[in-house]
Amino acid sequence: MRDIYTLGIESSCDETSVAIVKNGREILSNIIDTQIPIHEKYGGVVPEIASRNHIEAISRVTKKALEEANISFEQIDAITPTYGPGLVGALLVGLSYAKALSFAINKPLVGVNHIQGHIAANYITYKELEPPFLCMMMSGGNTQIIQVKDYTEFEVLGKTRDDAIGEAFDKVARVVGLGYPGGPKVDKLAQEGEPIINLPKTHFENMDFSFSGIKTAVINLHHKNPEINKANLCASFEKTVTEILLENVNRAIKQTGIKTIALAGGVSANSYIRKAFLTLQQDDKEKKIKIYMPDLKLCTDNAAMIASAGYYNYIQGKRDELHLNAIPNLKL
Repeated sequence: MRDIYTLGIESSCDETSVAIVKNGREILSNIIDTQIPIHEKYGGVVPEIASRNHIEAISRVTKKALEEANISFEQIDAITPTYGPGLVGALLVGLSYAKALSFAINKPLVGVNHIQGHIAANYITYKELEPPFLCMMMSGGNTQIIQVKDYTEFEVLGKTRDDAIGEAFDKVARVVGLGYPGGPKVDKLAQEGEPIINLPKTHFENMDFSFSGIKTAVINLHHKNPEINKANLCASFEKTVTEILLENVNRAIKQTGIKTIALAGGVSANSYIRKAFLTLQQDDKEKKIKIYMPDLKLCTDNAAMIASAGYYNYIQGKRDELHLNAIPNLKL
């Protein structure tokens, strides 16, 4: 069987990324042009500025990805861009470039769901990982427990009803004065504190999540007592949201009988969450729970994960027309 090369394009938020991946699992190049320094002074991503910077970077990043992979356009089998979910203007830049490229070099266009891309990051890190498994998807825009039935077949078992977990991290960071990006800064400060502050948890009969209550509790505590120990507050927030994740994952294990768990999304880079999930594996008396976590560099937005997901869509026969549009609220 001949090798398949996919060219992934990711521009859903504030990273312009292009990657070449071989057979869905081997990264030949993964170029990421980040806009974090640009948006830092605004305390968050400004959509119009993000779109403008994607336009400036996309051609340069594509050229660099091809050079690093030492591959030509003729060798590419499919162009696989993210088409949702994400910021609509940002998505349109990468998707429009992909459609133009597909037309110019006469290669198939295969749109990729950004969430599917995050799941696929695990296939690059773990060559042996195959469905079925459960995925704890956690990012700035999504918090979901997903049953991965096959490479392109998914069932959402539980999702957030309000804030995504990454959004809650960012808001807590802003309240305590840490700035943007919030997740890594909360993680770092929490390591200096103790989780001694009781914070509320929201429970549902199903496996859905809610993080607005705990976010509001942190905001109120800080407003009522500006001198509160911020490290302890961050550590307590981190511990409580991790317990919420683990409780629902345990329910998913019980419901499905599946004991293979993969983490995905930017928040899966959080050191406390990673340790807690590994503890779940270590504490399992029957030694059947297996935890998979993407390499840290593959947790945040990147085109390698998109090219990997694109590969599995491509070999399943998925093809998209050039009128494919960006869908900012695309569901899995």
